Amino acid sequence: MKPFLSIKEIQTKIKNKEISPQDSLYFFRKRLTKFAPKLNALIELFHEDSTGEKESKEGLLGGIPGVLKDNITQKGRITSCASKILENYKATYDATVTTRLKQAGGIILGRANMDEFAMGASGEFSPYGPTFNPWDAKRSPGGSSAGPAAAVAAGLVPWAIGTETGGSVRQPASFCGIVGLYPTYGRFSRRGLVAFTSSTDQPGPLTRTVYDNAILASILSGHDPKDGTSISKPQQNFTEGLDGKFPKDLKIGIIKDSFESDGVDPQIKTVFEQAVKEIEKLGAKTKIIELPELKYGNSIYFIISRAEAASNLSRFDGTLYGNRIKNAENLEQMYVKTRGEGFGAEVKRRILMGNYVLSSGHKEAFYFKANQVRNLLRSEFESAFEDVDLLISPTTTTLPFEIGKEISDPLALYMADYFTVPMCVAGIPALTLPCGFSKENLPIGLQFVGPRLSEGLIYKVAHAYQESTEHHLKTPSGF
Repeated sequence: MKPFLSIKEIQTKIKNKEISPQDSLYFFRKRLTKFAPKLNALIELFHEDSTGEKESKEGLLGGIPGVLKDNITQKGRITSCASKILENYKATYDATVTTRLKQAGGIILGRANMDEFAMGASGEFSPYGPTFNPWDAKRSPGGSSAGPAAAVAAGLVPWAIGTETGGSVRQPASFCGIVGLYPTYGRFSRRGLVAFTSSTDQPGPLTRTVYDNAILASILSGHDPKDGTSISKPQQNFTEGLDGKFPKDLKIGIIKDSFESDGVDPQIKTVFEQAVKEIEKLGAKTKIIELPELKYGNSIYFIISRAEAASNLSRFDGTLYGNRIKNAENLEQMYVKTRGEGFGAEVKRRILMGNYVLSSGHKEAFYFKANQVRNLLRSEFESAFEDVDLLISPTTTTLPFEIGKEISDPLALYMADYFTVPMCVAGIPALTLPCGFSKENLPIGLQFVGPRLSEGLIYKVAHAYQESTEHHLKTPSGF
């Protein structure tokens, strides 16, 4: 086998009996063993006799292996969320995502590194050390799904599942030159995904191609009665209709900030403009769309995410889950020491902010107001989709930044998610794919954004764009 094969290509080789599912497993396990430490992409690589790989080779994945971000539960395995407070916690059940992947014949080979409790945009906020970008080891792969994105980008596995709350699938996918989806909120089950911000958290597939991404989305879709936020829609095959052509009379809105915001790197603007021209050549009609409320996306997210995080993480106090400090003299000291030593600096920062905006005298001024503006942003997107079928923008405002450079400036890290956060706040789907490279040979991503439940259209359009370009065929060296 060769590295960097897509799921679809591996499926064809297995069907034609050029390779067996066992060949595929051996090949990718060997690559993970050799290269995952170089990128620090995994927290744990599973032993051969513990993956269940002899159980099922049937289904859409047919024995093709991948990895899960370490905040998605796998029964009997540690689910640490890359936090010392949960470093020895073993999950008592499989997440619905995990179950559906296994039922589709997928083999999970490891727990991927991440920013602690999914709080970060660089992959540096992990007690297990930072993950490195396969395109340049001095740079961040993005976060918080750093390990899953880096593993796919380096060809160590053909697929991975990350999670996104404000950009944590699309931003690392863009930084690593691969494809990542944030689905309509409720499209994929959250059961077994350790909560950060319950009103925006969603699992998301990471792959090399749009078609592969659609395969995984097909597996993950469908109502889950065990998740109160799950949409009552049946499982959908998103690969249907991926014929490499745009729909007739496709109208695409270009988010005005893509060109006019001073915060967007000039190289990203240039590559994005070229992508727009390619999209127009393929037959789409484009127009500039102004979204005045977009600039409030980060502010809304900043308040709501921290408020929900403070509430969700209050359960980790040493009484029920995870580690407990043993030398405490009383209950209060046990709480303080357990949480003080168990959580990292970024998680503590967000918990403190969350408690502040939820506190008496501040809740109305911050939390309630943020939810009001959130509704305005949702309405603005709905109005925009009355004029166009999809929206486009760059995925990120910056190129992959050097590790250590932005970690001391949290605000700069937060602002890197300018184009990803608003979709999470509004609960609408968006998919990123590579659209070019910088002069430093760093990937640049383009995102397609649609109204609720428009994943089918997004996949059709993104696949047609990808088939007309060769950006996704470029791979990092050294792997």
